[in-house]
Amino acid sequence: MTSTVIKPVVLEQLFTNAQIVLSDEIVLGCVQVTDGVITDISAGGSSAKATVLNCQGDYLIPGLIELHTDHLETHFSPRPGVRWAMLPSIQAHDAQIAAAGITTVFDCLRCGQERAGVYAPGEMSKLAEALRLAREHNRLRVEHRLHLRCEVSASDVMDEFQLFDNVPDVGLVSLMDHSPGQRQFPSLESYVSYHQKRLKMSDQEFSDYVDIRISASAKYSDKHRQQLATLCAARGIPLASHDDATLSHVSESILHGVSIAEFPTTLVAARESHRAGLGVLMGAPNVVRGQSHTGNVAARTLIENNCLDVLSSDYIPSSLLQAVFLLAVELELISLPAAIALVTKNPANAMKLMDRGQIAVGRRADLVQVAHKPRQDITPIVRSVWRDGSRVM
Repeated sequence: MTSTVIKPVVLEQLFTNAQIVLSDEIVLGCVQVTDGVITDISAGGSSAKATVLNCQGDYLIPGLIELHTDHLETHFSPRPGVRWAMLPSIQAHDAQIAAAGITTVFDCLRCGQERAGVYAPGEMSKLAEALRLAREHNRLRVEHRLHLRCEVSASDVMDEFQLFDNVPDVGLVSLMDHSPGQRQFPSLESYVSYHQKRLKMSDQEFSDYVDIRISASAKYSDKHRQQLATLCAARGIPLASHDDATLSHVSESILHGVSIAEFPTTLVAARESHRAGLGVLMGAPNVVRGQSHTGNVAARTLIENNCLDVLSSDYIPSSLLQAVFLLAVELELISLPAAIALVTKNPANAMKLMDRGQIAVGRRADLVQVAHKPRQDITPIVRSVWRDGSRVM
């Protein structure tokens, strides 16, 4: 009696008539995908077995890689004191991320609170667990990893961080100090301008709050920064600095083993971080608006000085593609392949995700079809998104 061998079904796709954005050029042609992996890039291309997808002359780019977005928290807590159910929050966030062309996202969750009562203890770790369950139940379009935003000046940051000790999804940790007189807010005037109206405090209430924050920073920041750096080194978790402003800040970051410099607030800090081999990350909203919303250095200035490596959508997912086409097509500051690299290849390399980030043979078929006509389309249009060769949007 002979047994029948059942051969696995091979899924072949052929993306045709596409402006393929490669690492250093744009070519009109076809991309062949076999079982979710890019197997050929050519001017023609044909396969009798392949499903043909006509891109109609649109751009075909790698799936975007987002390293720092606070957007999940805004879905979970859309208003102060309001909590939306975790699963619907995650699914809404995931859909918006996919619609922006992002196929790999590092979702920011905070550890440590600048003021009491914003989130309940352990609430962020519960959100991370809900995210894990959503992935296990196949509810997510894109690949989600965790980025823990650690407020080193907060008394509870280590307690919150330890709740993630056995969470394998933690892929990045950033060290932050948002207290007045530090980094993002080097002057008290800038801190007052940004926070007092938002917190709806009287002058006396805000003065007391500022004193508390300054005292907490002096007491906890250095100690917590060192403790977190030591723990992350032991666990092999990449570290990011946040809002470095001075050469001494950059030196401190290097000493702690930081590999990504998030949102440096001055050109001096950005240049030194880049020179030292740190991946300099800035916000795409900064690019689109032409300035920082807190008055710090403009991302376009870093582009002009050749010291910007990665763009993050920060608080607006769709800003990534807007910024890319603004820099390359409208402002003509860099080429389109170089601009695309800021949101694909460079963040992939920074996080050592060597299976994605480029349209190249052997890479994952994380692909985005983007329509954009110079001098006609103000905003690029995401037509379709594929992750591992499966269409998710």
